[in-house]
Amino acid sequence: MRIAWKVVVVSYIVLILFNRRLVTCKADDYGGEGDDAAAPPPPPELENCNGVFISYDFQGREKIYPHVKNASAQAYSFTAMLSVINAGAVEVKGWQVHVGLQYNELLVSADGAIVVGGSGLPVSVGKNGTVFAGYPMTDLKTAIETAGDYTQIQVQVNIKGTMFGLKTGTPMPKNLKLLNDGYKCPAAKRQGAQMSVCCMRDPKFKGKSIKTKFLPCQYGDLALVYDVLQASQDKYLAQVTIDNINPLGRLDHWNLTWEWMRNEFIYSMRGAYTHQKDPYDCIYGPQGQFYQDFDFSTVMSCNKKPIISDLPAEMSDDDKVGKLPYCCRNGTILPTVMNETKARTIFQLQVFKLPPDNQNRTALSPPQNWHITGVLNPSYKCGPPIRVDPTEFPDPGGLDSTTAAIASWQVTCNITRPKAKESKCCVSYSAYYADSVVPCNTCACGCEQNAHCDANAQALSLPPEALLVPFVNRTAKAKAWAHIKGKKLPLKLPCPDNCGLGINWHIDSDYKNGWTARMTLFNWGENIFEDWYAAIQLKKAFPGFEKVYSFNGTTLPQGPQLNNIIFMQGIPGLNYLMGEVNGTHPDTDPRIPGKQQSVISFSKKHTPHINIAAGDGFPTKVFFNGEECALPTKLPERSNADMKPEGHSLSNVTDEEVEVITSWVENLKLLLND
Repeated sequence: MRIAWKVVVVSYIVLILFNRRLVTCKADDYGGEGDDAAAPPPPPELENCNGVFISYDFQGREKIYPHVKNASAQAYSFTAMLSVINAGAVEVKGWQVHVGLQYNELLVSADGAIVVGGSGLPVSVGKNGTVFAGYPMTDLKTAIETAGDYTQIQVQVNIKGTMFGLKTGTPMPKNLKLLNDGYKCPAAKRQGAQMSVCCMRDPKFKGKSIKTKFLPCQYGDLALVYDVLQASQDKYLAQVTIDNINPLGRLDHWNLTWEWMRNEFIYSMRGAYTHQKDPYDCIYGPQGQFYQDFDFSTVMSCNKKPIISDLPAEMSDDDKVGKLPYCCRNGTILPTVMNETKARTIFQLQVFKLPPDNQNRTALSPPQNWHITGVLNPSYKCGPPIRVDPTEFPDPGGLDSTTAAIASWQVTCNITRPKAKESKCCVSYSAYYADSVVPCNTCACGCEQNAHCDANAQALSLPPEALLVPFVNRTAKAKAWAHIKGKKLPLKLPCPDNCGLGINWHIDSDYKNGWTARMTLFNWGENIFEDWYAAIQLKKAFPGFEKVYSFNGTTLPQGPQLNNIIFMQGIPGLNYLMGEVNGTHPDTDPRIPGKQQSVISFSKKHTPHINIAAGDGFPTKVFFNGEECALPTKLPERSNADMKPEGHSLSNVTDEEVEVITSWVENLKLLLND
């Protein structure tokens, strides 16, 4: 009996452990880590796909801390697999796939790909999806040339991240799409937790014939080329060339960042420098373990994501860090319409490699996740490095020969239009027929949390002279002007625009044969803008452009994206837009912005039906140093001389407001005659 009892107990324990194992397996299949999850079987649609087959398999999610009552704010960890298979007869070079993630996903890892336009992981996706590009496997060969080798025609991306909301149901993307040129993708099909689409070659697409094994260089607003000039087993010399191609693109005091993917580090640089020189990451990282006798105190940068900047002009002839063509411009890259030689910059860096790459001089891998910014410049979104034909350089001795780089990659960056309340400059409108100025929009350049103002309220109309004072000094003028115009003030006044650079476009005159406008630049920041420029797009009035009087003004050639553009820049001696300074009496006077202005004349010979009073004389787009400025949402209204204030009388105006009103005339004269 005792033996039988022991057998029963052991059998019962085994049964409990077995059941627990079953529960654990089920939990792993649903949420789990996802790292070792087997790839799901391919959908039957793959059998009928003769193009590029893309599938997205949601593998599960799990509720994570903090636990909140608001379902839309609850966080869940999730895992998924993105699979891309080349089932066609044409090799896919540099594949990129858009996945329409829509639940504010925060991607933590993506093994087998990188997130295009991001600065490395983790990266917030939002509700508009993201683009994955292949890394380290960038190209998908065909089954024909590989005898059906799935390791060369297919890539699987294991995705892990955090999502928010959707208490019940399966969170799937809105769409899947291959972004490579020459492919058309129908709407993706969904079956449960799987979504797939077959993208086919467009028979009407006429791409350039590729005669080499690499992709041709691509067009972008900003082109960066990573050339390997010299290579040995453990290190190589690279050169980075930045070319500004967009006629309105520009960078000032640029900062370039990227991410090393294979533990490389920068030993030295010429023509640029890194912001942080700290050997800590090397000494205590894999670099120090491999190069045990290496003196890392002299290393330029051990950061995985270094921040690189241009050298000042005075170091261009330095024997150690200068002596490079197109280097050392203090971070300024101008458009070609201003100066072709200053539209390019170059710097070099010596890079050390780690195992296993240090065993082969041809084991070369460029950094990923490129990102470049300026002070008050356009925002650029950069794609992944793509392998291109090796760059050819002319012989330095002047001989009729060229020298090719060992390997070359190109990074293409395009200008992104600023989102609402994310501009860096703004425009105000005024006219001779209106006594009020339509100011910049509320929070045009961003708004911090402020309980004392309304970030969503419409900006208050202002008297013209209010443009001469900082926003903090405009409150009294705005209140007084509202009393005069019979306007009711909201309980909470609108917030400021927070823009460091303002532009006023004023319709100065309108007569039978022509009309004039006056453009004024206001620099409310401390930075001085050297070699500044502004560009105005006028759709209806452009054919009548005649002359810019105080600036250098010209028209840009018509193009598919940039047309009807008047390009203006400061004349020699006035090419500096100064920053904000103290008033005559700093204790009592408001600060004064840096200011420049000019009159622009137009003829009506080629625009006989133009209606200036109806708004045809106001620009449709305004750019400053390449940055697209925020425009007002309404136009100035014609003043009514007989209009009387409603609900207010002058007796309601305070003494302070009366004093403000009496100063308008003198200040307005300064604004118009300076």
